[in-house]
Amino acid sequence: MAGDVGIDIGAKQVVVTHRLAGHTHAAKSFEQTTAAHRKLITELKRLKPQRIVLEATGVYYFDLALALFEAGLPVAVINPKSFHHFAKLKLTQSKTDLFDAALLAEYAERFEPPLWTPPEPTRLALRDIGRQINRLTATRTQAKNRLHALCAKRSTFALLIEDEREAIATLDQRIKRLAQAAEELLAQDTALAAQIEHLRAAKGVGKASAIALLAELCVLPQHLRAPQVSRYAGLDVRLTQSGSSIDRPGRLSKAGNAYLRAALYMPALTAVRHDPYARAFYQALHKRGKKKIQALCAVMRKYLTGIWACLQHNVPFDSSRLFSEIHFENA
Repeated sequence: MAGDVGIDIGAKQVVVTHRLAGHTHAAKSFEQTTAAHRKLITELKRLKPQRIVLEATGVYYFDLALALFEAGLPVAVINPKSFHHFAKLKLTQSKTDLFDAALLAEYAERFEPPLWTPPEPTRLALRDIGRQINRLTATRTQAKNRLHALCAKRSTFALLIEDEREAIATLDQRIKRLAQAAEELLAQDTALAAQIEHLRAAKGVGKASAIALLAELCVLPQHLRAPQVSRYAGLDVRLTQSGSSIDRPGRLSKAGNAYLRAALYMPALTAVRHDPYARAFYQALHKRGKKKIQALCAVMRKYLTGIWACLQHNVPFDSSRLFSEIHFENA
């Protein structure tokens, strides 16, 4: 058997269709888990497709694409915009996971997109290190909060305080070791080393933040646009409106990369205090009735746009080109 396969990626499941000789066969669904991915790979190896096509959208496509590639399967990751135009040309009236998977399989059959190659091992290693630093940093913050609570009580057994301090010191050493490993990886890639310095030109982005940000962004396809990267980070705003009875305030989707959002939070918080352009933008939103957290999330989204532009054009971060001067002049 041969033919082509289309995979529609969702948050909780993937829908797979097989197209052979102009006919699309029945679709199958697999959960977004490692165990389900293994079952999918076994099924695809049985089919022996010429191409497996999926879109570079959301946060979930990459790990599956990498698993398929490592299994020796022919994977093609396509630009969502090109697939959107193809769907419009087909005059498809329905928009479901099943239809999208079938269209992706037909797209593969008609256009034979080039096969996908994953990022270099150095970049994947940097991503893994950055995520581990993120997890350990969160654990250290929790430990510091516990220590503060223990020290606030007179009756706390001294051994508990000593134990918590030792745990924090151990976490400090682990984070320091991983940061050193990240710097060694950056030393092997001059392009990544230059990008780190470009990111550090942004207010609030120190070495640790730059590593955390670059670790998540360096593995993304370069053709992604800023709004797509915002959706990848879960910083896009979702509205809930229907007729005249339902009109809820917009909220962040948060259906994206939590590591990237965490890496952006402190830089944005620092920027609204020390960067005049970011502060003016933040204050303008607050005066218009936005809550402080809403305005801060808007700064995070803006910062991500500027950071992505820096990586694409290999230039230092410049907030004066990112935020409107109208806000700055009216501050």
